[in-house]
Amino acid sequence: MRHHRIADMDPKAVVALRTTATLSRRQRLERWANLLDREPDRRLTALTRVEFVAERHRAHMRDDNTPMSVAFADPVLKGAGLQGDTLGDAQSFFELTSNEAHRLLCDCYYFGQMDAGTVAHRLRAMSKPPLIQRLFRVSLGS
Repeated sequence: MRHHRIADMDPKAVVALRTTATLSRRQRLERWANLLDREPDRRLTALTRVEFVAERHRAHMRDDNTPMSVAFADPVLKGAGLQGDTLGDAQSFFELTSNEAHRLLCDCYYFGQMDAGTVAHRLRAMSKPPLIQRLFRVSLGS
């Protein structure tokens, strides 16, 4: 492959920029769950007492070996826009509400026993539309 400055190229040349396809929320959550399911028994670190951390500091919460660090290590999710492995990065990229992030990542829901398979299961549950929407679709025949 030869590299040229854009200014030196023929004005009729087409320049192709590499872009990453946009993933839907469901696809991003499924990708994260699949990454965790590669090692379902892997012990992970839960965030400590998220609900007691001041709102202005929650977005910066992080630790090593968390579900967020697993996601951030993935080149596909990084390429799709995941900026880091903090709680705020996860909430923003995966479109998690504060309540969803708390239930998914806080130690008070795991009693010191967070493993990748359990987090993957919870992610898949979050990726599905609420039960009422699924039932409504079935009743309409969609």
